[in-house]
Formats: sequence, structure tokens, C-alpha cells
Amino acid sequence: MIPHAKVKVLFHQDNALCHKSMKTMIKFDEIRFKLIPHPPYYADLAPSDCWLFADMKKMLQRKKFGSNEEVIVETEAYFESKDKSFYIKGIEKLEER
Repeated sequence: MIPHAKVKVLFHQDNALCHKSMKTMIKFDEIRFKLIPHPPYYADLAPSDCWLFADMKKMLQRKKFGSNEEVIVETEAYFESKDKSFYIKGIEKLEER
């Protein structure tokens, strides 16, 4: 078991009000969580994310998973099933935007 003093907890802080409240911030400091701020929004990345993940969302729709491992296997299979032209067409579509 790792001694308590060596355990480091990283907390990905987003913009949820409960994550930014003064009480929460004081508690994080008290229990020595290291805060990882929410990354800034980059508009130039959003179109590629929307294109890629919208298609994957359709594939995952209405599927039920019993574990994280099942989700990982299904996601990896999704990306492996796509041929090179899928990605090329997606990049070409970005030029139109």
C-alpha cells in the first residue's frame, strides 16, 4: 500500500459551479488535491471533434456496456474499422467550413 503522504490526487476541474465554489476550493486545498484546470476552448479544434465523434456517437447509440473495458474494446474496434479514406474525407470537409 502507498503511504498517505505519497498519494497525489489530480482533479480535473471543469466549470461546474460546485467545482468552483469557495467551500470546494478550501476543501481541495485542505486534502491537498492538485487541481487541473479545464482547458480553454479552441474553436479551430471543435469542427474536427464534432465530425469524428458524431459518427462514433451514432455507432454507440443504444448500446449497453457492463464495464469500462467493454467501452474501450468497442471504441478501438470502431477506429480500426475505419479505412484511410474516412479520415481523408473528414479532413477535406474541414476546408469547406
